[in-house]
Amino acid sequence: MIFSILILLIAFFSLVVLMILHEFGHFFIAKYFRVRIDEFGIGYPPRIFGKKIGETIYSINWVPLGAFVRIHGEEGGVDDYRSFSNLKIWQRFLVVLGGVLAFWIASVVIFSLVFFMGVSLPIGDEDADGFANPQINIISVFPDSPAQKAGIKAKDIIKGIKTNNNIFYIDKIADFQKITNENKGKEITLLVERNGKKLEINLIPRITPPSGQGIVGVSLERMATLVQKYSWYEAPIQGAIYTGKVTMLSLKGIYIILSNLIIARELPKSAEFAGPLGITVFLANAATYGIGFFLYFIGTVSVLVAIFNLFPIPALDGGKLVFLLIEKLKGKPVSVKVEQRITAACFMLLIILSLFVTIKFDIPRFTDFIKSII
Repeated sequence: MIFSILILLIAFFSLVVLMILHEFGHFFIAKYFRVRIDEFGIGYPPRIFGKKIGETIYSINWVPLGAFVRIHGEEGGVDDYRSFSNLKIWQRFLVVLGGVLAFWIASVVIFSLVFFMGVSLPIGDEDADGFANPQINIISVFPDSPAQKAGIKAKDIIKGIKTNNNIFYIDKIADFQKITNENKGKEITLLVERNGKKLEINLIPRITPPSGQGIVGVSLERMATLVQKYSWYEAPIQGAIYTGKVTMLSLKGIYIILSNLIIARELPKSAEFAGPLGITVFLANAATYGIGFFLYFIGTVSVLVAIFNLFPIPALDGGKLVFLLIEKLKGKPVSVKVEQRITAACFMLLIILSLFVTIKFDIPRFTDFIKSII
């Protein structure tokens, strides 16, 4: 239980790190254009600790739900050569876009690590799409079983079974069970791979095994490759390519969901709605499959959050870009009061939507996760 809670906390703070990187993207580009940064905070106020370095306060705050950066003049109405509002439109565009770009850069880095490590995970016999090289792994061997007596070991890979001069190459647990059940009490030969070496091991499946052990006496798991392993210099290239691929697939999925909502069709069954709490649970579950799959999931989340932030909704980066586009077309900025009112109204709508998703989808997921670890 303690380990599961630790995983949940790691998952949560992984999301927080993504949010910090997002705000750092705004911070970095604003600094590059010599805009004054009043504060860069981790978490949201009230403040725990703050230290002024130069002209910027760097703070740690009590509410650990992300980060923020206070850019001088970002709200408009400030006539100062070092204010955000005094920048050219293309410079302000880049400052706003910097947070979104930070998500994509993070995805490239994360996916590069994933491709350097390679990722395998358990799958079912029916799973096929998106996976390569499925194989049957032996997790454990029961004492005094035919497998143990024959010299089968945990981590061996079963490649096939030889019976009466017939060879069956298998990559599904159901096939292994079927063939061994058809040969109870008869000698068979398991074709096994151990540390890269191919072995042939003879054994006789028992007719009446102890409860829960099976006739051979092994626990099996079907594994497949989700991400192939690459060298250190190839991994970044694959990471960048895969980030683009995930982006295109995500855009396609979002288009399908939005178009179905607009024409009142039923949503795809694979559609998942989740807020920060739900994403944390997904990440915690992903961590149970190993660090590789955990990073893979974070990389995917980073892409999705980048796309979400580009939605043309005031209170999101995409909304700020819309206001800048209007300013470019009109030749003058939108009234500060009008922009603030629209942003505040949309922010309230986002809060209401977030509460709805949290209550309807995230809390049940979180409750199920807690029940599973108690």
